[in-house]
Amino acid sequence: MRIIPAIDIIDGKCVRLSQGDYDTKKIYNENPLEVAKEFEDYGIEYLHLVDLDGAKSKQIINYKTLELIASKTNLKVDFGGGIKADDDIRIAFECGANQITGGSIAVQNPMLFQEWIAQYGSEKIILGADAKDRKIATHGWLQTSELDVIDFIQEYKAKGIDYVICTDIAKDGMLQGTSNELYAEILAAADVKLIASGGISSIDDLIKVKELGCEGAILGKAIYEGRIQLKDLKQLY
Repeated sequence: MRIIPAIDIIDGKCVRLSQGDYDTKKIYNENPLEVAKEFEDYGIEYLHLVDLDGAKSKQIINYKTLELIASKTNLKVDFGGGIKADDDIRIAFECGANQITGGSIAVQNPMLFQEWIAQYGSEKIILGADAKDRKIATHGWLQTSELDVIDFIQEYKAKGIDYVICTDIAKDGMLQGTSNELYAEILAAADVKLIASGGISSIDDLIKVKELGCEGAILGKAIYEGRIQLKDLKQLY
């Protein structure tokens, strides 16, 4: 299973939220590159970089942070937040993203998102399936749709998607464990490379999602709050 630490960016700084609430913002480091380099020093190969300013805006904003991390480390970065138009995805890849994650765009403009899957390939595009009470949420989780998360993933699997990041918003940033029942249901319903996200608080949580069959796991606050030590992650990758 791939271990994928997360760096969430607001105003160019490394932050974490709880349950996607921007009012809960906590700044952990004003230098995201410093954080990324520390991950790399411990043998981490992957990074989940989220432009939270972009997520609730009309376009990506913190692409310079992406460019800096991609050019100064060897981390394979998947980048999301604010990718809503052809220019956004072009900029993200030009700035060094290895993959991009699309969530809001997959709901609001499925034709365009499908074009990206065809143009860039299923290895480069990740479906962001962020759910609140099983309903897909968009715009930095500020809006909730009526789309069921399982139906949403199945529909995009039929359209060629392979990689899916699923975050149960109720779990995100709460350090109270992951949505294992939901992940098991997704894996039973669709043959996708599922990346678990939200609620990971311990090595045991990581082992559980690995045993479920998740292809990757994203963790953030557990590292920043010292619940998981980077040196202890090596047993999993």
